[in-house]
Amino acid sequence: MDQDNGVHLRAAGPHDEAALAAARDDRLGRRFLPRGTTESSGFAYAISAGGARGPVGAVELDHLLPDLGTAQARFWVGPPARRRGVATAALRALSEQVFAGMPGMPRLQRLELLIHQDNPVAQRVALAAGYLREGERRGALPNPAGGFDDVVVYARLAGDSGEPVERLLPDLPGGELTDGVVTLRPLGEDDRGFYAALHGEPDVVATSVPPVPPSPEEVHRRCFWAAAQWLAGHRADLVVVDVASGAAAGQISLYYQEPRTAQAMIGYSMLPAYRGRGLATRAAKLLALWVFAETGIARLIAGTLPDNVGSQRVLEKAGFRREAYLRSRLPGVAGTRYDDVQFVLFAEDLLRQASGGELTQPG
Repeated sequence: MDQDNGVHLRAAGPHDEAALAAARDDRLGRRFLPRGTTESSGFAYAISAGGARGPVGAVELDHLLPDLGTAQARFWVGPPARRRGVATAALRALSEQVFAGMPGMPRLQRLELLIHQDNPVAQRVALAAGYLREGERRGALPNPAGGFDDVVVYARLAGDSGEPVERLLPDLPGGELTDGVVTLRPLGEDDRGFYAALHGEPDVVATSVPPVPPSPEEVHRRCFWAAAQWLAGHRADLVVVDVASGAAAGQISLYYQEPRTAQAMIGYSMLPAYRGRGLATRAAKLLALWVFAETGIARLIAGTLPDNVGSQRVLEKAGFRREAYLRSRLPGVAGTRYDDVQFVLFAEDLLRQASGGELTQPG
């Protein structure tokens, strides 16, 4: 099987085992491929690309259920072949051949991918190859520690176009947003210490839902799974960086709760040392400008507790307008409920304010 970009698939055999084992023996390979893959499948294909003498990876089918017309697909490439579209081309080629009918294989109508939550690279490959995210499955894949990890399920049907899946929340241009005073970058694996410190602040805990600090396990999930949530279009978690010092000063998040009505919500928290300097307002403006310029979101909301005057001022300075007072909207401690003051922002309001010279389009 050949692709126009020079990617070629051929049946893998015993002579490929040493090269394939060496290609997947790196940090990511050991993390997400704790067990051998090609030994268990009768439909395993070595990937050749870029003039490499040996295989650079593999793609295979397993768990065939002929009566249901389904199977699971798996893929991987070694470090030299990553981020070059090799895995996407290989997965797309195998998918097209399977749906067209392959010798010795029953005709299938559905292919599934099970991908670790903290493996956004593989999830990007799935989306680029036309696989739709369908949901999550608990404890479905083994990990190197001997346990089992939750996974994201992606699938492609025979009738699907195979075109890259359009995302609700695209990547940031250049990987970040900045106005020269603050920079917003995606939350990641290396932010666990910062995240735990920020969300352990008593006043941050008091305004959280629920109002309790996250456990170490929850901190790990939020940081390691943040990229998957972004790719799914559920939320975008960003670190607010103070440009002058280069330090992480806070966090701001976008929650795309209602794609059908094009409404999303933002929330933010700042470390005490960085409050009162206008950084949260700048972060809110930067995020809002990106939201209205790059997504289909038409209505951006935010909420605060009635006595959180500081947060209300941040929103007002960022262009939000107070819209509603919702009684007993938020859960509190010991069965109590909190009122919520809601603010709203529309693109025309933000652009009208920006045209006054307070903030330019993020770059």
